[in-house]
Amino acid sequence: MENLISLVNKIQRACTALGDHGEASALPTLWDSLPAIAVVGGQSSGKSSVLESIVGKDFLPRGSGIVTRRPLVLQLHKIEEGSREYAEFLHLPRKRFTDFAAVRKEISDETDRETGRSKQISSVPIHLSIYSPNVVNLTLIDLPGLTKVAVEGQSDTIVQDIENMVRSYIEKPNCIILAISPANQDLATSDAIRISREVDPTGERTLGVLTKIDLMDKGTDAVEILEGKSYRLKFPWVGVVNRSQADINKNVDMIAARRREREYFSTTPEYKHLAPRMGSEHLAKMLSKHLETVIKSKIPGIQSLISKTVAELEAELSRLGKPISADAGGKLYTIMEICRLFDGTYKEHLDGVRPGGDKIYNVFDNQLPAALKRLQFDKQLSMENIRKLITEADGYQPHLIAPEQGYRRLIESSVITIRGPAEAAVDAVHAILKDLVHKSVNETPELKQYPALRVEVTNAASDSLERMREESKKATLKLVDMECSYLTVDFFRKLPQDVEKGGNPSHSIFDRDNDSYLRRIGTTVLAYVNMVCASLRNSIPKSIVYCQVREAKRSFLDHFYTDLGKLETKQLSSLLNEDPAIMERRSALAKRLELYRSAQAEIDSVAWAK
Repeated sequence: MENLISLVNKIQRACTALGDHGEASALPTLWDSLPAIAVVGGQSSGKSSVLESIVGKDFLPRGSGIVTRRPLVLQLHKIEEGSREYAEFLHLPRKRFTDFAAVRKEISDETDRETGRSKQISSVPIHLSIYSPNVVNLTLIDLPGLTKVAVEGQSDTIVQDIENMVRSYIEKPNCIILAISPANQDLATSDAIRISREVDPTGERTLGVLTKIDLMDKGTDAVEILEGKSYRLKFPWVGVVNRSQADINKNVDMIAARRREREYFSTTPEYKHLAPRMGSEHLAKMLSKHLETVIKSKIPGIQSLISKTVAELEAELSRLGKPISADAGGKLYTIMEICRLFDGTYKEHLDGVRPGGDKIYNVFDNQLPAALKRLQFDKQLSMENIRKLITEADGYQPHLIAPEQGYRRLIESSVITIRGPAEAAVDAVHAILKDLVHKSVNETPELKQYPALRVEVTNAASDSLERMREESKKATLKLVDMECSYLTVDFFRKLPQDVEKGGNPSHSIFDRDNDSYLRRIGTTVLAYVNMVCASLRNSIPKSIVYCQVREAKRSFLDHFYTDLGKLETKQLSSLLNEDPAIMERRSALAKRLELYRSAQAEIDSVAWAK
């Protein structure tokens, strides 16, 4: 099961490298879901000595006051016997430290880089990995020691700042709390026990460690605490005997210190019966075993979080689009593919798959008929106007049988007014088609990815629509002009003649001053104009659809494609000049997705192997 802890260590390192940890975020992350052990204790409680005993190396800064001023995420990796021990910092990739005095110095230097040479603290963690055949696989987070008063050089809020930082770690439900308390102080005043009880009142996540047992006053012992009688935790207390300051000054190594610790518990009468579960070696093994158990219990939840996060990352990457190809052919293909998607979206609007195309029918069914109706031909064919045009058409010699030129002028002057509604219909459809361009651009996510291409496609589409409008306007107005240039003779041949009905030709045909005669001319012209108007009401939409809607579906971006083929690689690149923030976001998401997929595969394999 050591492989399981190694796997969690590996995932935690990867999370940290990608910034995927929860210190600065309220959202659950993979880091938060992975169990870890946070070391909590008051200043001078022996935290550093406990950690060094577990590792078996002197590597932590020492001194008075607050020595640990930044969280230290310590990952222990057991390697093959005989291998050389070394350490690595996340902020110094590929640099191995074999001298642990240099490790201590780098911790101090890196702390100063973040906080300055002051006594202030920082919540930005230092990540250290130690590889040794003498350790167990384990992740420990050494937190600044809790204090009760601020000393000179520290802010007035330092006490609360440290407590808030400690809480931010130990409040997480997947955090195991290693509460360090010195045996030579009253347990009731232990900062570690106090804050642990507040965040973990049932003691489900708290492991108690009692230090400085050998420094207790003569005649006193810690048996009742270690046996869980004076303060009971769910898990047994572990007592340790660390090196004294004199031992440290004499450079007493860890092997000798551990041997003396074993001798102390096995030979001291009060603790002899507890000796098998006392000492730093037992503590390290117990922590590793406990961490294994917790990890195993959390695997279903971790799997669920990973699966959910993978789906979310895939969805966001899909929304951001694919990365840009490096070669010209790939860039051209990308642009063409995006244009094809845009063109497809536009056609869907026209074909009714998406909304908007129905507005064109509204132009033909409501707007155009209403505009034609507003022309009011009957008012235009007033008696005065008819008389005026008939007289002007006759010139110096009145017509003999029927005022043909007068008829033509009356018809032409009426039909020519249909140009206005026809042109308005062309413009109305153009406005709708142009609006659908903007909708389609907004509905094509790939165009949002490349602002320069979005502008070019929008401009090209607008230019194309403008050309189609001009062609449509010419064709549609020609329909009106055709009606003016050639009259339907059959219409007039079918009209009843007054002579045939026995009327008086002298008063009905030749007398241009006769009101009855003029009214008859007006009625005839109005009937003809209405017939033409009804015909154009049907043919104008056909012309508009043929010249604008049909062409928009057939050759919308043809000119753009032609121009696109002439562009060089640099110009194509400028069209795909993606927002740097999006590129950075995609890269980060891709790395995170790779991490989560790798974690998913490895955790699934461990889960199946259980």
